[in-house]
Amino acid sequence: MVSTSSANEPSTLPSVLRAAAERFGDHPAYVDGDVTLSFAGLLERVRETARGYAALGLEPGGRVCVWGPNTIDWVVAALAVSYAGGTLVPVNSRYTGHEVADVVDRTGAVLAVVADGFLGRSQIAELQNASELRSVQAVIDLGDLDKLDQRYKLDQRGVTLEAIDARADAVRPDDVADIMFTSGTTGRSKGAMTAHRQTVGVADAWGSLGGVTAEDRYLAINPFFHSFGYKAGIVVGLLTGATIYPVATFDLDATMTVIEEAKISVLPGAPTIYQSLLNAPGREDHDLSSLRLAVTGAAVVPVVLIERMRAEPPHGLGIDQVVTAFGMTEAVVATMCRMGDPAELVASTCGRAIPGMEARIGEGGELLLRGEYVMLGYLDDPEATAEAIDADGWLHTGDVGTLDEAGNLAITDRLKDMYISGGFNVYPAEVEQTLARLDGVADVAVIGVPDERMGEVGKAYVVRSAPGLTADDVIAFSKERLANFKVPRVVEFIDALPRNLSGKVLKTDLRSTTGG
Repeated sequence: MVSTSSANEPSTLPSVLRAAAERFGDHPAYVDGDVTLSFAGLLERVRETARGYAALGLEPGGRVCVWGPNTIDWVVAALAVSYAGGTLVPVNSRYTGHEVADVVDRTGAVLAVVADGFLGRSQIAELQNASELRSVQAVIDLGDLDKLDQRYKLDQRGVTLEAIDARADAVRPDDVADIMFTSGTTGRSKGAMTAHRQTVGVADAWGSLGGVTAEDRYLAINPFFHSFGYKAGIVVGLLTGATIYPVATFDLDATMTVIEEAKISVLPGAPTIYQSLLNAPGREDHDLSSLRLAVTGAAVVPVVLIERMRAEPPHGLGIDQVVTAFGMTEAVVATMCRMGDPAELVASTCGRAIPGMEARIGEGGELLLRGEYVMLGYLDDPEATAEAIDADGWLHTGDVGTLDEAGNLAITDRLKDMYISGGFNVYPAEVEQTLARLDGVADVAVIGVPDERMGEVGKAYVVRSAPGLTADDVIAFSKERLANFKVPRVVEFIDALPRNLSGKVLKTDLRSTTGG
């Protein structure tokens, strides 16, 4: 018999999952093609998978990397980590084996769960060839989760479901639920640690402001490895009973077909998703009228886009509630618009602080955030943590912004050089460090430049040490070592990078020459 946590205020992921199974039972939790999984069925799959993890060597507090696209199996793999008392480390599905190996090694992950074969690649081979994976007890194919007993002969290892339920009981709200990696201006990625109470609480706030209920059908285009897809997606579904339809890779025609056939009502995403829908050939042949809630952000949102999203067909999408929000890996969701906010406010601001959070503008116009959902700190990096979160608890975001009289936030610039390509954060320092290893590169700087489809793409300014180096060489080298969204789309060779007296590259000069 599975013990249950309080259904009133579950504050750990295992208790949220149990409460969802009890409240929503046979109601569909996930629909992926021809496969439907109920909330009760999800709990049972998670328990069995958690038992397998424990038999393979996962102890309470141990870390598990999950590397793959949006699928039901990803959800089971991730929730089972928490249920077994472990800490989830989601990894970008487009990363190379080298990038994932770095995360595995730095977290000391005991298990790596991998979607082998995604996009025609051999991810397990990539990972194993990139590193010795000294901490890893097993590399599991995501498709083998239901076959762990047979695959590893786990029945002989004596881990019972009762023992796994006891581990779930022992998870505390302040335990670290997940470590989500982001990059800093130094180019070295940092793992933001979040407690269970924070992951659950921020999802509850997001779902409440969006009015999400068990009647909703939620199309999850935002990747599960990102806090938008994981916390404002998977966890929101557990808290509200909404049925989630995972999208592994975005296909415009398939998306419109699913919206029509499944009567999708909730569709969060980057602005490019809605631009694509509005401009889609044959959109008039699809009934998209079921859409009621869209939550966007991650880039500057034109007022006309918000207006068209709200406008009735054939000129618009007819979405009743369109809101923008501001978040980051270190704070997930900090501000959000509300129902009834005018289009211009939604497009020009990121809304007001959500319950439990506060925002103010600090020195130099920098946005500061404080509250319940600011991360615990960076993994194994107290110096970076102290630099990010001051003695009064304010998170220094590195973004420049303004707050109006009602507290609505407008982001006006970036202190950091990060740019956003297709909804994904790209940190130039990481790309620069990679390109610096290419023979023939003497110096390099990367900036984001405007792109109609992706919002921004990377442009690399390269000083050559070998005259034969070509732009194709630079791009090919990047593709071997970086996820596709990080690869520069434009390469320009110059004689020298502009620098100040202290040697810092003047990226403002580069932007002024390119219009970026």
